[in-house]
Amino acid sequence: MKVKQISVSIENSHDRLYEFTKALADHGINLRALNLVDTGYLGELRILVSDVATARQILMQKEIPGRVDDVVAVEIEDQPGQFSRLLKDLMDANIKIKYSYACAGMNSGTAVMIFCFSDNDQAIEVLRGKNVRLLDFEAFDGFEAASRKAG
Repeated sequence: MKVKQISVSIENSHDRLYEFTKALADHGINLRALNLVDTGYLGELRILVSDVATARQILMQKEIPGRVDDVVAVEIEDQPGQFSRLLKDLMDANIKIKYSYACAGMNSGTAVMIFCFSDNDQAIEVLRGKNVRLLDFEAFDGFEAASRKAG
């Protein structure tokens, strides 16, 4: 299972980040995961959102270049050693991680890791073989609904 991630090179300015995230919010788009890395004058922003198509339209309207990439979302137990076991399985299959970041777990005691692998399809195969829970956007929708109930 792959999910769509939007990647944006954005000016390293809180004003520009605010402008973009506010535009998403104004259109009812929820941020599911966010990673911002400082690369000098520009930052690399990676986000998972509730509505990729509308988010892309907002980027075009604001003349912010971006792209949509496939990534793999994995839910793991939030316990010592879980991440390293996952990495070992991937290393044994000669799958390299291009980048990764985490977001809040959907269930108590879990963490969600977002990955871009050297071969996403092969990684998915390996992870399924190890009974690792892979997430799609429907799973993220369930998290959003549960969050609204709890609030």
